[in-house]
Amino acid sequence: MLSEIFIQNLAVIEKASINFTMGLNIFTGETGAGKSIVVDSINAVLGQRVSRDVIRTGTDKAVIMGVFRDLPESVVKKVEEYGYELEEGQLIVQREIQTDGKNAARLCGRPVNLSVLKEICNDLVNIHGQHDSQSLLSSDLHLGILDNFGGYPKTLEDYQHIFAELKAVVMEMRRLAADEAEKEQHKDLLIYQVNEIESAALQQGEDEAIEAELKGLRNFSRIAGELSKAYQFLSGGDELDGAVDLLSGANDSVMNAAGLFGELEPLSSNLQDLYYEAQEAAGKIEAFLENFDFDPARLSYLEDREDEIKKLKRKYGEGIEEILAFQEKAREELETIENADALLDELSKKRHALMETTRRKAAELSEKRKAAAERFIRLVEKELKFLDMPNVVLDVALTPCKINRFGQETVEFMISTNLGEPPKPMNKIASGGELSRIMLAIKNVLADKDHIPTMIFDEVDTGVSGRAAQKIGLKLKEVSHNKQVICVTHLAQIAALADTHLLIEKKSTGGRTFTEVTPLDFEGRKREVARIMGTGQITELLLRNAEDLIQSGQELTKPE
Repeated sequence: MLSEIFIQNLAVIEKASINFTMGLNIFTGETGAGKSIVVDSINAVLGQRVSRDVIRTGTDKAVIMGVFRDLPESVVKKVEEYGYELEEGQLIVQREIQTDGKNAARLCGRPVNLSVLKEICNDLVNIHGQHDSQSLLSSDLHLGILDNFGGYPKTLEDYQHIFAELKAVVMEMRRLAADEAEKEQHKDLLIYQVNEIESAALQQGEDEAIEAELKGLRNFSRIAGELSKAYQFLSGGDELDGAVDLLSGANDSVMNAAGLFGELEPLSSNLQDLYYEAQEAAGKIEAFLENFDFDPARLSYLEDREDEIKKLKRKYGEGIEEILAFQEKAREELETIENADALLDELSKKRHALMETTRRKAAELSEKRKAAAERFIRLVEKELKFLDMPNVVLDVALTPCKINRFGQETVEFMISTNLGEPPKPMNKIASGGELSRIMLAIKNVLADKDHIPTMIFDEVDTGVSGRAAQKIGLKLKEVSHNKQVICVTHLAQIAALADTHLLIEKKSTGGRTFTEVTPLDFEGRKREVARIMGTGQITELLLRNAEDLIQSGQELTKPE
């Protein structure tokens, strides 16, 4: 259940901490006082997106925090699966919306992205607003409502799985049976591509080896010139002593000196090592120059090969590995086209078998929907009779249609609210007040199908009054015996039944508007119910009537 919601700098609410209880929690207040802001705040902690436009003017950010306790097992399991830890058995969610567009969400003190937050909180709260009643006018939603009520998810899942498999086979058959001329053109292209790559006889790493060899051949003259100069510096020439001879002379001189002064022997040894190393380097350069020969034909071949590989890279991939992968894929596609007739025959047999299975599973689904529709009609009519619609007749029209991912029928709720009139589509006859009661009846029937602990009703009393309003209140009270119910209302008959009554008031101070949320005691409840009942000043008569309404509500809803 929702234990507490804290709101700071959200629209006209500067700061409010609202505590909820089990049972029926009622919000009342003047139109525009900010009741919808509280519902929006609860939506925010459930993971819904929030615009920065809601931040209170003059502040940098809005903060919303929700505390949930007595959590369903499904929520506890999801929290653990995502690696979060509850705080003393409580789930604490915090949202921050900043003016610079940066939003932050935290779950039990740790960052969480909105998709994970939404999934974890999905089984915590069920919110029903005014627009939900209008959604009943769209028959597209009726199938989902019936399936949700029916409680046959495995049957629906099995059907949709086999239908998806059938659809994939049909799509593959259409692809294989494409226009013959187009298919032949594509086949010719594939043959050309495979042959072009195959004739190139590419080798892995070949492009890198060619690049390295070409670098040497293209710089032959410069390399030979530089090495010749290096050899001359080492070995000398007609008019120049080379480093080898100079090192030899230096070594002889130091050796003579070392014969006279022994401490010079290490230096002599060093010079001797340098002499041998220089002599060895000169020999290697000489050998390289003797074998380093420029081959114009080799250069031409390598340049042609490089151009060929570059051309293939432009067409089929950035490297040889990608080109060869393209070739393999083209071969497979070519093989598929060449074997299309055999594959089509095989797929046709598979399609036939899948179609039979799909029809059988669709029929199973239809039978379950028919049985669910009968139960649904019986239970919803019972709820509607209680909600002061005694002559209502509900029907669920299951109309055969072309088989699709939802089955082989469409679903539409039909209703008659007047005795003797046949049921017709809801969008043709239901008024706003009737839609509110129909949706409440459906919500109550569906409530037993889930384990969501909190239900929120945002002005479900639209278009109703008098006895019908009292019946809606009694129904909400009944639901609150097993679930936490939070309700925004403008009707005294509903407000009088509250277990916890919260007043939302808009006030002005210092040129700014503030909204306050106040829990009411018995006297406060009397005044608020009297205000809702009246049209102006609260009189003693209104206060007495309000007290009677509250007390009679307690008597009506007293547990037997």
